[in-house]
Amino acid sequence: MLLFEALGSALLGLALAWAADHRLSHRLPTRSLVLATGVAGALFGAFLTHSAFDPGNFLLVLIGATIVSAASLSLLLRPSGRLRRQAPA
Repeated sequence: MLLFEALGSALLGLALAWAADHRLSHRLPTRSLVLATGVAGALFGAFLTHSAFDPGNFLLVLIGATIVSAASLSLLLRPSGRLRRQAPA
């Protein structure tokens, strides 16, 4: 069961990272970094969720993997450039 949790989480993180790169490529660094961050975040989220809750709860592990992967990917986002900088007072 642990192998399926890890494999499912990695695939989910990869899909989430690909979707983020496809949608927000102008605000993210290189594709390889985005994909690696999505997978690593998902695996770490699966580990945290598996450790914190009952190991047999597959759906809960995938939800935890998705949340941590999305949070990891959000750290890579750069500003869109639409904001104006104001002069310091």
